[in-house]
Amino acid sequence: MSTPPTESLTVEAALAERFALISRQLRLRTETAAIFAEWQQELRGRLRSITGIDTMQACPLDPQLDPPVALDGYRRQRLTIAVEPGVRMALYILLPDDLQDGEQRAAIIAPHGHGGGGKESVAGRDDLAYVVPAIRQYNYDYGVQFVRAGFIVFCPDARGFGERRERTMLEDQDPLGGSCRVINNMAMPLGQTITGMWTWDLMRLIDYIETRSDCDSARIGCAGLSGGGLQTLWLSALDQRVRCAIVSGYFYGYKDSLLHLNQNCSCNYVPGLWQLADIGDIGALIAPRPLLIESGTRDPLNGERGLQNVDEQLAITRPAYQLLAAGQALDHTTFEGEHRWGGADAVAWLRRWLR
Repeated sequence: MSTPPTESLTVEAALAERFALISRQLRLRTETAAIFAEWQQELRGRLRSITGIDTMQACPLDPQLDPPVALDGYRRQRLTIAVEPGVRMALYILLPDDLQDGEQRAAIIAPHGHGGGGKESVAGRDDLAYVVPAIRQYNYDYGVQFVRAGFIVFCPDARGFGERRERTMLEDQDPLGGSCRVINNMAMPLGQTITGMWTWDLMRLIDYIETRSDCDSARIGCAGLSGGGLQTLWLSALDQRVRCAIVSGYFYGYKDSLLHLNQNCSCNYVPGLWQLADIGDIGALIAPRPLLIESGTRDPLNGERGLQNVDEQLAITRPAYQLLAAGQALDHTTFEGEHRWGGADAVAWLRRWLR
């Protein structure tokens, strides 16, 4: 008996072929502005369904604020809010020292990615020794960069990170780790996903921001790296209250970066997603609101083809902005380096569109 070819015993190549055949069934449509608007509405609805956002339950926010901590040029205040019955989110608010009584400022949501201890790295907690290497490696304290630029900044713990790690991670005593896989394993058989949970929680954070007298709810931005870029992308696509977005290290074709690079965290994987859309389609849901994509030239998460994989997704998104005469509201900036927050154009982008 002859031995079958090695490739017939594995499935990656076959799944890549299936991806080519059935992916993007709800791909971007830009024949007319009316067709585009209908497409946005349909895809948003389908994404809410497959992520489980439609199953989430609202409840009173019940904000609980700790006393503020004075720092160099700003104050940091810990807050918890209820995002669902029985589920709370912990976050930091960073407030500029020059904020005057009765003044309103633009608000920036700054979600974190992996490997930084949740909100601690984004909020620049260099007083915590375990966070310092992550801040240096990833330029991770972009929340502090934003508050020093004069914005009010919200740095949340996503479910599974920081104070919100699941019991198994707390037992491992790994403050930089996360519980993405654990939560997704529990959630998906119940019709939910961690992507949906993260997006829902940030929607609830916007609900809270709208209650604050010092925040201008017409000027809310969102910016994040890696898993924080994932959160920024999904929130901005599904909640039009986000008026300006910066996605760093998370804008690439799913086939190269999540099918072939299939050891990535399970928070990237949503049942049925690739059949509906690619990242470029999700980016088009943000149009015509300003969207800045940031990429490292050597970021391994872009896949073997590197920036070509990013450019292909931007080519999907760009016609939506062109259709709406908003070409200047979509931009792509690159920096020489690997997977990190570059940030060279971030503050200027936020000031330009949220002034």
